[in-house]
Amino acid sequence: MIELYTSPTPNGYKTSVTLEELQIPYNVHVINLQKDDQKKPEFLKMNPNGRIPVMIDTDEDITIFESGAQLIYLAEKTGKLMPTDIKGRSLVMQWLMFQMSAIGPMMGQANVFFRYFPEKIQPAIDRYQNEGRRLFEVLDGRLKDHEFLAGDFSIADIANWCWVRTSAWSGINIDGLDHLKRWKEKLEERPGCKKGVTIPIDIIKLMRGNLKETEEFAKGGSSIIQK
Repeated sequence: MIELYTSPTPNGYKTSVTLEELQIPYNVHVINLQKDDQKKPEFLKMNPNGRIPVMIDTDEDITIFESGAQLIYLAEKTGKLMPTDIKGRSLVMQWLMFQMSAIGPMMGQANVFFRYFPEKIQPAIDRYQNEGRRLFEVLDGRLKDHEFLAGDFSIADIANWCWVRTSAWSGINIDGLDHLKRWKEKLEERPGCKKGVTIPIDIIKLMRGNLKETEEFAKGGSSIIQK
């Protein structure tokens, strides 16, 4: 059985979406970031870096932190969502690492300065939103001649999509990126993707709520980044 310790963030969704796409049964343990669950001793035993998600495969007695590592583990365990030939595997890994080293960090910083930081430092906001847009253009260019990022639908698509879908929260404009939009909408219709981003709650639905809910969500994020 898979035990998933997670929160409603793009990195958390990467693992829940993958589990749903693979139709692997799992138990969800909600980590409340605002209450510092991720800093408690019992959590730090699973991940000394104090970050979600953490995944435990009780059948193999393996604990895995880092969402990218979890996606690779699940793909290799099932033989799905990543080719087994060296060329195909390499291509998936490149686009997975693109998310982990570029899309995630840049959008994360855009979120911090655009939504959560108490002072609006416009040069910092511009820097991360502009870089986020540039990275989206890289994805759009790749998707111009490819249905998915690395051949067939893979963990590379899951990882990037879980972040790209939150572009509005980061304040990153996707106008004119028609190939990216097509890909984004295609994944939104996949049952596994659709279900996975509701675990433990649907963050996009919350963001689209009334102004008070949006402000409260941003306030919660602000409290986390200042600790």
